[in-house]
Amino acid sequence: MSTSLPQLPRRALVLFSGGQDSTTCLAWALSRYEHVETIGFDYGQRHAIELTLRPTLLDTIRAYNPQWDKRLGIDHMIDLSLIAQISDTALTSNTAIAMQKNGLPNTFVPGRNLIFMQVAATVAYRRELNVLVGGMCETDFSGYPDCRDDTMKALQVAMNLGMATQLKIETPLMWIDKAQTWELAEALGGDQLVELIRTETHTCYLGERGTLHDWGHGCGTCPACALRARGYQQYTQLKLAV
Repeated sequence: MSTSLPQLPRRALVLFSGGQDSTTCLAWALSRYEHVETIGFDYGQRHAIELTLRPTLLDTIRAYNPQWDKRLGIDHMIDLSLIAQISDTALTSNTAIAMQKNGLPNTFVPGRNLIFMQVAATVAYRRELNVLVGGMCETDFSGYPDCRDDTMKALQVAMNLGMATQLKIETPLMWIDKAQTWELAEALGGDQLVELIRTETHTCYLGERGTLHDWGHGCGTCPACALRARGYQQYTQLKLAV
């Protein structure tokens, strides 16, 4: 007699901020799983533009693809303002972006992704979802230790031990750069999805939304904008070369 546990249907919960990476991850999940829900966090970030964009972005994604509309379930918004209360970073206070003595930029919010994943796992437990999808990346990133593949693998083990679950953490962007993230969006939803991500998502650390650049909205100078702009330029150059 087999002692292995039965294989459960794959039902996913996507950490969805309203940015480029999480929107690409949502499209990735909707192309793979029969049921997908989203979760966002208000952690006292210095701007709330992503939070205000999320509902409209989700509605647009529903309208974009009838199959995705059928698969996309409810959205969960969680208040995690305690993160801002216990941290002092450039993302949670009006502080200039700079490098710290430990070699990390002060945009790093200690424990943020660990808390996000644990809260998501708790919601997934209640909702009978068994895949957590996050946009963590170890290729194009600022050195954040909670974005590393080893961190996610260790967290998966700890959560499953602590909750007696079989949760799987999926990080589809972990080993690709920003140009490849744009390419992945095109592969998942064509030029229409690329344009949606370019014009409707938000990544800028400073919350600038005014100017629409060729790569999207943003201040154009913060690390997040610089990374997004460079990736889009490389992506468009590759398209022209084909």
